[in-house]
Amino acid sequence: MILEMKVPSPGESIKEVEIATWLVKDGDYVEKDQAIAEVDSDKATLELPAEASGIITLKAEEGDAVAVGAVVCLIDTGASKPSGSAPVAEVKPVVVESPKAEVKPVAAPATYAAQTPSPAARKILDEKNIQPSDIIGTGKDGRITKDDAVNAIPSMGTPTGGSRGSERTKLSMLRRKVAERLVAAKNETAMLTTFNEVNMTPINLIRNEYKDAFKAKHNGVGLGYMSFFTKAVTRALQLYPDVNSMMDGDYKVAYDFADISIAVSGPKGLMVPVVRNAELLTFRGVEAEIKRLAIRARDGQITVDDMTGGTFTITNGGVFGSMLSTPIINPPQSGILGMHNIIERPIAVNGKVEIHPMMYVALSYDHRIIDGRESVGFLVAVKEALENPMELLMDNNPKKALEL
Repeated sequence: MILEMKVPSPGESIKEVEIATWLVKDGDYVEKDQAIAEVDSDKATLELPAEASGIITLKAEEGDAVAVGAVVCLIDTGASKPSGSAPVAEVKPVVVESPKAEVKPVAAPATYAAQTPSPAARKILDEKNIQPSDIIGTGKDGRITKDDAVNAIPSMGTPTGGSRGSERTKLSMLRRKVAERLVAAKNETAMLTTFNEVNMTPINLIRNEYKDAFKAKHNGVGLGYMSFFTKAVTRALQLYPDVNSMMDGDYKVAYDFADISIAVSGPKGLMVPVVRNAELLTFRGVEAEIKRLAIRARDGQITVDDMTGGTFTITNGGVFGSMLSTPIINPPQSGILGMHNIIERPIAVNGKVEIHPMMYVALSYDHRIIDGRESVGFLVAVKEALENPMELLMDNNPKKALEL
């Protein structure tokens, strides 16, 4: 019996996917539920498991865009397993680079071979330190004349002999969708960015005192900066609810919950999974959920559901060394907070110059729905909570807040 395997729907509104990688070859024997391919949608990369055991015949190439419901392979379920075949090992997602386009050297025009300078031209070229191959002769059969040599201009030391290769690779469907959404965010929103700076000393003091006990108590979950920033953001969203809303045509949709999208780096690029109801989570809850989502992104197991929704985004360019940036809004959201690297800088404290670990923070927002007062007030509220976390985020009881 020949089984037709069709592309399942990875999520609502997704009409097609792209074959990112075949994990088996045409004619291989596959076991039921064995991962046979990785497919890209515009939201995530998913595995395609075999629906039955048998000999597989591939009907699509890597890089092909196929409609949901289309046949991508056939499985001959009546075929017996080849004798002596090794047991099928568990197939884990792997990162496979798109095949690189072959780079072929560009052949020189045939006329170049006939570029023999006349004796007078050669003398002039030698004086100018110009190679005959660097100019095109206008004489018969491409011969370099005296006039060609006189008019030739030295290259002024332009380096030659280095690599001049290039390659052309197709962007994944996910990357193309990200690019489309970023351009749309720039073109379809009235995006502005406001900046501030945060003295990270209070947070560092708390982390230095409690991070070891926190990790030991909570099964290896670390006490990082993201929980402080997430708690500060959810507090500020309650104070400035317009930042936690979005445009829907002529209407404003406001939310009484905070689903925080956290930008994390995965093998397929930047992913933005969502921490649901972050306003209800403790420090441990935030850190544990971010760790879980980051591991799923790293292992290529992020799903569409993990990245659907979100009312506000936090992105941390500081882990890559960014000092300052203007993050782009994650539509249809109306705001995104950008974190950056921490640098010790001199600041004025009570009339004296002191050295403190400082971080620049940036809030990009949609000015169609968020006014300057709300945007600036929101970022100041985030700054206040981060610089006074003991009182504003921990109710002056860090052990209770950290569940120690």
